[in-house]
Amino acid sequence: MTSHVTIIGAGLAGSEAAWQIAERGGRVVLYEMRPELKTPVHKTDHCAELVCSNSLGSNQDTSAPFLLKQELRNLNSLVIRSGDRHAVPAGAALAVDRNLFSAEITQSLERHPNITLKRNEVKDIPFDGPVIIATGPLTSPALSDRISSLLGQGYLYFYDALSPIVDTNSIDMTKAFFASRYGKGDADYLNCPMNKEQYDQLVDGLCKAEKVPLKEFEKPVYFEGCMPVEELALRGPKTLAFGPLKPVGLNHPETGERFHAVVQLRRENKEGTAYNLVGFQTKLTYPEQRRIFRMIPGLENAEFFRYGAIHRNTFINSPELLSADLSLRKNPNVWFAGQITGVEGYVESCAMGLVAGLCALSRVRNAPFTRPPKETAIGALLHYVTEGPPKGNYQPMNVNFGLFSGEEFKIRDKKVRNAKIIERALAMQREWLKTLS
Repeated sequence: MTSHVTIIGAGLAGSEAAWQIAERGGRVVLYEMRPELKTPVHKTDHCAELVCSNSLGSNQDTSAPFLLKQELRNLNSLVIRSGDRHAVPAGAALAVDRNLFSAEITQSLERHPNITLKRNEVKDIPFDGPVIIATGPLTSPALSDRISSLLGQGYLYFYDALSPIVDTNSIDMTKAFFASRYGKGDADYLNCPMNKEQYDQLVDGLCKAEKVPLKEFEKPVYFEGCMPVEELALRGPKTLAFGPLKPVGLNHPETGERFHAVVQLRRENKEGTAYNLVGFQTKLTYPEQRRIFRMIPGLENAEFFRYGAIHRNTFINSPELLSADLSLRKNPNVWFAGQITGVEGYVESCAMGLVAGLCALSRVRNAPFTRPPKETAIGALLHYVTEGPPKGNYQPMNVNFGLFSGEEFKIRDKKVRNAKIIERALAMQREWLKTLS
């Protein structure tokens, strides 16, 4: 066995795994195929590049995503540290300037004396020592085939989609207004209000629009938390008004007017020069996106920095394949981490990378590793990935309080219950941290 850990993929999971190992004195060889081999969605050669959204989820102190980020902060997470440093206003969410965020992570990894970053595609899995596979949803075809052969089964998969980004200067500010839902935050979201006629026209346009065709061997298996907006529209004329376009809590701050529907835009960078259409992930063709999204009041002349897109996300049936420490049951020297394990979300991927890194380092040092308690957010996610849901219907999962259990769930007041869960989790994490070397 080699004295270093090999990590394939420098996304959020791979970057975090490398950082955790290196900060504890371990040596890492980290492979990233970009820019040698590009993907359909990445635009830079930065490590930990964000492609679907610039949001790292809720920062409300009674939410499960907040708890997960707090636990990662307590573990000196490189990803969360960079996110905190490069945050942009986004109400109760932690959104980041994606370029500054990934640039800092890349620089931190390149400069670390215990990390060797290699820029080339890995086509086979090295079995001469501990290796972490953190290639994410866009694993290269060659390595994907090798992994599939190793696992002895085909991948599971679903589809994920990107929301469009528009030029702020092209938004009609006489029609849009700044406000956060129920006044939470500092009016960070830009809102485009719609009356019923405008809303109905948008829904009709989405239902009839031309979509990018799937390849012959593909079938649409969408993750419910990131459904294409046109798929939601097809579910019924009121679906969007009760979903991403719900107007509740978004009365006009000056007139008090209530609207039939509201499209929200979130700042994409610190300068505020670009805004992301929240909930408008899509697989429409580019011309159709331009035509239909310009139906939204305030976006009639919108200029698009990036159109929405769709790509296939790949994940393995982790509960059947992985041990409790994320290592492969049939080959304990191989770990999987990040979205490929079936967690959904940037921070969740980071968390599984962190766990895989700690486990691999323990193996190198021939030292025991204690799993984080499943009463913690990291532990709850790890338990889901390695144990799966009760009925065996394994699907991608974000962190949420449904993954937790305990006496706290007998409390009927949700805010009080969640606060108790968070208090318990952080207390148990403090004890668990004492077991780490």
